[in-house]
Amino acid sequence: MTLLITVFAAIICTIIWYCNAPKSQMMIGVLCWMYWGASLMWLVDAVFEYAEIHNEYFTPAPMDMLNDFYLGLSVVALGLIIWLVILLVKDPRGVVKSVLFKKKI
Repeated sequence: MTLLITVFAAIICTIIWYCNAPKSQMMIGVLCWMYWGASLMWLVDAVFEYAEIHNEYFTPAPMDMLNDFYLGLSVVALGLIIWLVILLVKDPRGVVKSVLFKKKI
């Protein structure tokens, strides 16, 4: 479940990045790399788990699926938080800088 959630997030993010690639100021590429990296991590985890438990891998308990679902959503949320911090620090449009150094009369 975590693999599916991160792969879907990576695909959606990649489509958004591709549509806005020439004029991308929002650094969507960073988010794509994080989600594809997480997807690769979960893929390796799935391969090793399948090698360990074989066919039982395809019949998880409902509680395990719910835990994996929450973990997948947590990974996507953490990726968004990291992306927002990077975006605010880099400030490609200068919005944060203009707000912080706004002259008061």
